[in-house]
Amino acid sequence: MRDQPNILFVMMDQWPAKVMRAAGHPTILTPTLDQLARLGTRFSRAYSECPICIPARRTVMTGTTPRSHGDRQFQPSLGMPDFPTVAQCFRDGGYQAFGVGKMHVHPQRDRMGFDDIWLAEEGRPQLGAIDDYDMYLADQGHAGAQFLHGMNNNDYLFRPWHLDERLHVTNWITRESARMIKRRDPGKPAFWHVSYTHPHPPLVPLEAYMNMYELDRVDLPLHADWAAGELPPALSATRRYWPTEFKNHELQAIRRAYYALCTHIDHQLRVLIGTLREEQVLDNTVILICSDHGDMLGDFGLWAKRVFYEASAQVPMLVVGASGSNSVQANHVDNRLVGLQDVMPTLLSLAGLPIPSTVDGISMFGDTRRNILFGECRENVLATRMAHDGRFKLIWYPAGNHLQLFDLETDPTELVNLAGKDEFTQVQSKLERALMDHAWGIDNEWIIDGRLAGFSPPDAARNGDRHFGGQRGVHYPPPPLDDPARAVGSPG
Repeated sequence: MRDQPNILFVMMDQWPAKVMRAAGHPTILTPTLDQLARLGTRFSRAYSECPICIPARRTVMTGTTPRSHGDRQFQPSLGMPDFPTVAQCFRDGGYQAFGVGKMHVHPQRDRMGFDDIWLAEEGRPQLGAIDDYDMYLADQGHAGAQFLHGMNNNDYLFRPWHLDERLHVTNWITRESARMIKRRDPGKPAFWHVSYTHPHPPLVPLEAYMNMYELDRVDLPLHADWAAGELPPALSATRRYWPTEFKNHELQAIRRAYYALCTHIDHQLRVLIGTLREEQVLDNTVILICSDHGDMLGDFGLWAKRVFYEASAQVPMLVVGASGSNSVQANHVDNRLVGLQDVMPTLLSLAGLPIPSTVDGISMFGDTRRNILFGECRENVLATRMAHDGRFKLIWYPAGNHLQLFDLETDPTELVNLAGKDEFTQVQSKLERALMDHAWGIDNEWIIDGRLAGFSPPDAARNGDRHFGGQRGVHYPPPPLDDPARAVGSPG
């Protein structure tokens, strides 16, 4: 067992693949991720099959698609499916398995096969659990003060962090993760899962990291002609929910705060790597870094996730092998189609452990490659589906039966919609057939006579958001228990 590699699996929340200097981003500072990319393999076509927190994390933890694990909506009261989890598989294989950070499952203290979890759940005590980070703040004399900055988890207001640097959740997750590494049983290999809550809003970075970015040098969101015309209801609902009247300097300020959260995490990763090195286990540790989904950050006048444009659905995916391993190439970019369902089988295969038959994903380092990656999100007027063949991406909005086709080889920023153009009829037909082949549940009602038909959307509701995006308040004493099925902070 001692010859098996340790596994450090790091996941960030709401970090797009393109927000990394190694991926060509003009502004972001990510020296740690960039060095890890040089040491290992970066997958340039990695996607979240359902770019919303809970469904994406169910996919990661079980190696299954939303169809298998049962959620493409965001169902906060849905228990984990009865499948082997990645943590349980490692424990069954003789590993110790520990997690720190955001897990986003119900009930919150479900350990999902881990020996133990130190939890940071973005201030959700009303769902039945005071998490470990909130308890830490209380121990430090700041009970219930996590959200006294006034920002919220589903909006793009921003300001510097209001408490001491050591109290920031990014520092807490790093510190507890480093201690987790130090507390390991030296006679057994370890599977460590570190799950950062940022750069998901609230946008409350340390001021020192905001100061690293000059406002006038921050890049601006993308614009496209197709985004200036009539939009599918799923997109117009997003624009109604989040303001789009920001001036350029405001857009740059939002992005600066977001990038500051990213660079903070990037630097904290060095603490984890340094701990592994000083504990003399770094050389025998596989490192995988990804996110659950991305963030539109104003591209095309859109915010947050739930759509299949690159900023929302494409995720960073970096894998560094153990020293001397021939399984993972160094300084390599792999353009095969990868999904979050592939994380579990990849890590198990690198550890030499069996992959359960329930797993839908495939190892990122095997000879098997997929021809089509299917994506699915929501089942109402916000529903959207994706079929991706590695070059061409077809996006379908069933409400209004709207199609978009992008050639990511010639148009990586998705500025030109090719749907309906004669010269792309063949590839569009192929991807439409893939959408129909993957249809299940309500999707079958939106396919008529072997063709995508969609449905007529209801009149758009224009009521304001009286819940202010799920605004948090003072959390001491804790707020009363709430229905865990109640979802807030989204267009619908």
